[in-house]
Amino acid sequence: MEHSHEPHTHAPHNHSHSVKINNAFKIGIFLNLAFVLVEGGFGFAANAVSLVADAGHNLSDVLGLLVSWIAIVLSRKLRTSTMSYGYKRSSILAALFNAVFLLAAIAIIVVEAIQRLQNPQPVAENSMIIVATIGILINGFTAFLFMKDQKEDLNVKGAFLHMAADTGVSIGVVLAAIIMKFTGWLWLDPAFSLVIAVVILIGTWGLLRDSVKLSLDAVPDSVDLDEVQTFINAQPTVTSSHDLHVWALSTTENALTVHICRDTMADNNAFIKQLDHDLTENFKLNHTTIQVEDGRIVNESCDSCI
Repeated sequence: MEHSHEPHTHAPHNHSHSVKINNAFKIGIFLNLAFVLVEGGFGFAANAVSLVADAGHNLSDVLGLLVSWIAIVLSRKLRTSTMSYGYKRSSILAALFNAVFLLAAIAIIVVEAIQRLQNPQPVAENSMIIVATIGILINGFTAFLFMKDQKEDLNVKGAFLHMAADTGVSIGVVLAAIIMKFTGWLWLDPAFSLVIAVVILIGTWGLLRDSVKLSLDAVPDSVDLDEVQTFINAQPTVTSSHDLHVWALSTTENALTVHICRDTMADNNAFIKQLDHDLTENFKLNHTTIQVEDGRIVNESCDSCI
């Protein structure tokens, strides 16, 4: 029985794309950190818990952006003798960290809002309107920076979702302040803080689910395992396949290993090279390891080659 392996070597990373992503994170971190300081200061001065809650949320987003950016930079480092995959996995850990951190922020916001509901206090509505309007502009622009690339990377997607949610939250704060200004409903401020918490939870849940799945080596959502196996089994000379595994190396790269039984052992190298090319061209796969076994021989190492 002959065993052949050929890992796929993907094309060099696009430098201009890397620079674009790095710049997006730099701009997003700087703008949102500046806004956190302004919003938090005005929130305390205006006695507006919804502004303080949103400032806390924005601070968590700044930390999230920072962690995601560091992870993306680390994931591009070359592998070493002790880190055979390099630091690609750090991007998955970063996404998981962001989700857990946001859940902690939600708990803090909910506790403060409930306390304020029991004892509503007057707020400076005009300050709320001005600061939240600034938030709409900053969060909307930051979300735009990540919009195009959010389908390619879980960390970029997380950044986009957070900024898009923040934009919606800031719009809500403006509306709440206007209503309080004309009605005097002081309870609306803490009540809307609870709405903010729910918005954050909805956005965080998907990020938490996806990052946990990837950390457990689940098949990425971008790959249909059954479709991949059907594609492999449909190749000429292939009688069956088994031990097919697909998992995420990072938030942007996926790996595959598979044992393939053929009815001939001729031209194995050419067969593997072509199949490797076809798999990476037709599916969201970056690294493949293919082992070929003689389907004409029945033994314990190839039970499905009967």
